Amino acid sequence: MQLLFDILRIIHIAGGFLALAVFWIPIVAKKGGRTHNKVGWIYVYAMAAVSISAFAMGVYRIAWDAGPDADAIPFSWFLIFVAALSSSTAWYGVRVLRYKRRATPHRNAADLFFPSLLLGSGVGISIYGTIIQFPLLQYFPITGVFLGGSQLLYWLRTPKTKAHWAVEHIVGMLSCCIATVTAFLVFGAPRLLHIESTSLWVWFLPTFVFVPLIVWFTNRYKK
Repeated sequence: MQLLFDILRIIHIAGGFLALAVFWIPIVAKKGGRTHNKVGWIYVYAMAAVSISAFAMGVYRIAWDAGPDADAIPFSWFLIFVAALSSSTAWYGVRVLRYKRRATPHRNAADLFFPSLLLGSGVGISIYGTIIQFPLLQYFPITGVFLGGSQLLYWLRTPKTKAHWAVEHIVGMLSCCIATVTAFLVFGAPRLLHIESTSLWVWFLPTFVFVPLIVWFTNRYKK
C-alpha cells in the first residue's frame, strides 16, 4: 500500500506543478483561440490527475496510515476537499460549454452530482473543522458551500442571458485556479518558503486574488 501511496504522491505533485505552470495562460490568451483551448485542456487533465490522487491519498491516510503527525488526519480531509473543489469546478467549467445553447433547466445526473458533492463536502468538513478547532477546515470549505450552491442554481434555472455560458465557464475555471494555488500554498509553501502552513493569509490569498478577477471577467462578458 505504501508503494501505491508513493505513486499517487508523484502523480499528484506532477499534476499540480503542471497545473501551476499553465493555469495563467488561458487567462491571458484570447478567449476561444487555439492557445486558450489547447492549454485549457492541458490544465483540465492536470487537475483531473490532482483531484483523483488527492482523494485517494486522503482516504489512504484516514483509513490505513495517518502516521505520527497529529495534523495528518485534518490535512487528509483537506486533501479530500481539494479533490471535490477542483474536480467539481473543472467539470463545471467544461460542461457549461457543452450546454451553452440550453434554454431550459438542466437535469443531467453527473452535472448535478459534482456541485452536490462540493456543497455537501463543504458543509461536512467545515463542521468537522469547527469541532476540532482547525481553522483551515473550519473556514476554507465555506468556499465550496458557496460555489456548489451557485452551480446547482445555475443548472436548475432557465438561463436569463445569452452570455450565461461564458460567464459560468470563467467562474468555474477561475474557481478551479483557487483550488490549484491554495493547495500549493498549504502543502508546498511551508516547505519551500518556511512559513506556517495554516496561516490565514496563506490560504486565503488565492481567493483574494482570483475573486476580483472573476468579478471583472463576468462583468465584462455580461455586457
